[in-house]
Amino acid sequence: MNTVLSILALAVVALLFGAFLLWRKGGPIKQVLLMVVLAIIAAVNIAIWTLPDDEGKAPLDRLDQIEGPVAGS
Repeated sequence: MNTVLSILALAVVALLFGAFLLWRKGGPIKQVLLMVVLAIIAAVNIAIWTLPDDEGKAPLDRLDQIEGPVAGS
């Protein structure tokens, strides 16, 4: 799951950078805004999985408890 979140974080950066470049080149504003909205949604998704709740446990930490140890790690 950490690999997925890392790739998603890289996708957020790439989307924002691509949206900026597209905007600078005079590309369609609708596409630029959609790229920014997608980056925001992905960033919120990362935050939901990694930020701790009132008990101090992140959902990502609880996932390991539910699934148990992963083979090979």
